[in-house]
Amino acid sequence: MSNIDTFVTHHGELAILLLMAIESCCIPIPSEVVMPLAGFLAYQHTLNLWTTILVGTLANLIGSLIAYTIGLYGGRPLIARFGKYVLLNERHLDKAERWFSKYGEVTVLFGRMVPAVRTFVSLPAGIARMRVWRFVVFSVIGSLVWNIAMVYAGYELNANWKRFSDHVKPFTYVGLVIIVIALAAFWINRSRKRQDFE
Repeated sequence: MSNIDTFVTHHGELAILLLMAIESCCIPIPSEVVMPLAGFLAYQHTLNLWTTILVGTLANLIGSLIAYTIGLYGGRPLIARFGKYVLLNERHLDKAERWFSKYGEVTVLFGRMVPAVRTFVSLPAGIARMRVWRFVVFSVIGSLVWNIAMVYAGYELNANWKRFSDHVKPFTYVGLVIIVIALAAFWINRSRKRQDFE
């Protein structure tokens, strides 16, 4: 049994609250392990099924708002000061703001349902100054869908919940690939524009 398994088994909803909040603060705690285990514990009547889902979703919201706030108040000043070292400037932030004003709901909603991406989607939403109420609504919806799916899978699979989390783990790599491709596309586009100006 891993440390996460032991922590959730011994501390129940409190462990879920802490771990899922940390996961949404851009720290990659594997919710595809935490929430199916919670579903299995609900099957054993150690935890309540719907309380577990609601606690996980509340924790996601808390962590997401922390990451959003860091992006909102810290992201722009940091990029203004240090962005030139990673080829970022205020114009890129303006583009990000326009993106989130048009597609922010879809980005946050589906981002909260993609492994790896769900961990990091809140920070750029804050940097782009997405309206907080929109961020909250779509983050909660996406998190709720994810948590219901994870907990229900663990509940239905019972003692085989670990097998489900093992099958979901490869999708974490898909999420990481999406992040890498997005970053690579940004850097390539940025480099081409620099070459055009030279």
